[in-house]
Amino acid sequence: MEHPIEHYYKLFEEVLTEYKVDPAAARGKQPGQWNLVLGSASVWVDIFQSKDAQGNLANYGYLQVMAPVCDVPVNNQHLFTKELLEINHGLYGVAFTIFKERAYIKAIRELQGLDKSEIKSTLDRVGFYADDFDDKLKARYFGFADGSRG
Repeated sequence: MEHPIEHYYKLFEEVLTEYKVDPAAARGKQPGQWNLVLGSASVWVDIFQSKDAQGNLANYGYLQVMAPVCDVPVNNQHLFTKELLEINHGLYGVAFTIFKERAYIKAIRELQGLDKSEIKSTLDRVGFYADDFDDKLKARYFGFADGSRG
């Protein structure tokens, strides 16, 4: 990694300040974790170093930005997952993913060469797409769009 991991923490928190978000209030439980709201979307950010098979920190790390969109419906799962894959085709720099019966918008990239403009564009994309698709998917698969469930 070209810089220690703390360099990327600082870079990210400078971006948060530009978004008028208090970095201290957004910090998660572990170093390198933040939780914030962009539009109506909750956005979770992790900046982390990978570990090798022996548990030693590797010489590279990642920025991961993700936002929960909705639960995976119990009925019509095949149509839901097919639709997410079709939506993925038109997305830029992000993708839908499913983890523990919940659909998320997710972006991940290496820390190497990361700058503020890339952090901003990643946050903007994840926030925009999550905000855009949550109501649409909730209305189609759960019959509501107000965010009260799902």
